[in-house]
Amino acid sequence: MSIVILTFKDIWAGWKDAPLSNHGTIQQAKAAGESLSAIPFSYIITSPLLRAYSTAQAIHSAQPESTRPVLISSPLLREQHFGIAEGNKWTFTRELGLSDEGHWAKGIFPVLDGRQTKFPKGESLDDLRDRARQTVKDLVVPIIRDVVKEKKENVHVALVSHGLCISEVVAAVVALDYERRSKGLEVPDRQYAGLLNTAWTRVTINLADVSETAVDENGFPALSVKVTDVNCHKHLEGLKRQKGIGSQAHDPGQSDIRKFFGGGVINGEENLEEGRAKSNALDETMIPRS
Repeated sequence: MSIVILTFKDIWAGWKDAPLSNHGTIQQAKAAGESLSAIPFSYIITSPLLRAYSTAQAIHSAQPESTRPVLISSPLLREQHFGIAEGNKWTFTRELGLSDEGHWAKGIFPVLDGRQTKFPKGESLDDLRDRARQTVKDLVVPIIRDVVKEKKENVHVALVSHGLCISEVVAAVVALDYERRSKGLEVPDRQYAGLLNTAWTRVTINLADVSETAVDENGFPALSVKVTDVNCHKHLEGLKRQKGIGSQAHDPGQSDIRKFFGGGVINGEENLEEGRAKSNALDETMIPRS
């Protein structure tokens, strides 16, 4: 399962830290924790960034005290790093004839296109994909091995992260599927993208129904990996939107921003590279409109 919590600021905020930005997002985090309280988590692993860590704390606090797991943080679950753009305002607008470097020198940080593009000292989406694969290798695979070895059942893990990172991590987990691995199939990350604030996605992992007990020389078990739920946000129904930004007149761009920061595409951009839309520059905190 993965949960996303983001902040509402018109800046590039990947690793730049900030607490939950307003009462509305605190409400959403609490509602997420309460909605998941019936799931007995064995592990809750979170990004150390406050906007995710605070949500993980809400989930942790809602667990029964007698069986509450240890709350673990890992830098592997941080959002995409935007390098020199961190903390600066983003923009869709470019000055005609001015290079990327020219914009940056003037303190202007337009959105970037393509999975390989990145700000200096930052990460590209391909870099984020590689980190997501490392996340699965270091954090998820050891748990799977322990579950299989000890023949445990009904083990639940919460990974609390950020929209772009989540879309890459889910794809990396799905890539563990025996059938996909044996056929060399790629996993399109876009189908796990576009998450709403505090929405969650569930991935189930079971032993595959095959005669072989391992698929590699290290004895890694043959697994059946299924995404059963995507972008679940029923816990947000009934929450009141806050005055201020969250109650302003409808701005179509806010929907586009939410889709992007969840890793989705926006209207008219279906031909962009896999996993990339115009801007991953703005965290989305607004309660979804009907």
